[in-house]
Amino acid sequence: MADDRVPSVWMRPGRQSREQPALNRAQIVAAALDLLDAEGVDALSMRKLGARLQAGATSLYTHVATKSELIELVVDEVYGEVEAPRTGDPDGWRAAVARCAASMRATILRHPWIVSVLGEAGVAYLGPNMSRLSEAMLAVFEEAGLSLEAADQAVNTVVAYVVGISASEAAWLATLARSGRSEQEWAERLWPSAEQAVRDHPRLRALYAARRGRDPRGDRDGAFATGLDCVLQGLTARLAGQEANQV
Repeated sequence: MADDRVPSVWMRPGRQSREQPALNRAQIVAAALDLLDAEGVDALSMRKLGARLQAGATSLYTHVATKSELIELVVDEVYGEVEAPRTGDPDGWRAAVARCAASMRATILRHPWIVSVLGEAGVAYLGPNMSRLSEAMLAVFEEAGLSLEAADQAVNTVVAYVVGISASEAAWLATLARSGRSEQEWAERLWPSAEQAVRDHPRLRALYAARRGRDPRGDRDGAFATGLDCVLQGLTARLAGQEANQV
């Protein structure tokens, strides 16, 4: 009988290597994460990873069948750094979700390469860390009063906002890292060109003028917090509407 399961690294157990000392998935994932953080996603290859581990690429394939599987594993490892929201306080759901969202953003910015591989991560959501995080977020929204289906939509909305805005930030920070300049230095260098580009657009010109000289990181943090507050206000309104319909 054919096996019609969706192919995923989570569908099969890790294997033991005959090498001494034994190579395992955890070592492979840790080395891949170090490589990605140091050199970016374009540098990741099974051959290069094998060299880091002093093992042949063939040995890696014993534990990870494809590069796509490796991406699934590493993405889940990164999501393990995200602080899951705590349950047990239905009235504190907004603060819990806000802390989780802030932790997710900080995690993405520590590993900016991740935004370029999320679309290649297959069924990474089946990984233990992503499952743990999803379960905790669902529980918070369900305790707040949403149905499980509505809680799932709320989780997807929050994650989409965080990943979307963090992707732009990650790309910007990667550009800064390549330039060797600070964010403030880059902003000052860019300013004359930016002012010239928006000279015929009065609203953009006013926005740029108001932001000149401000701390760029502070602006990014403020923009994230404001956008997240808008998302949470929308979810609060949905909860209020649901409660009103139940009266």
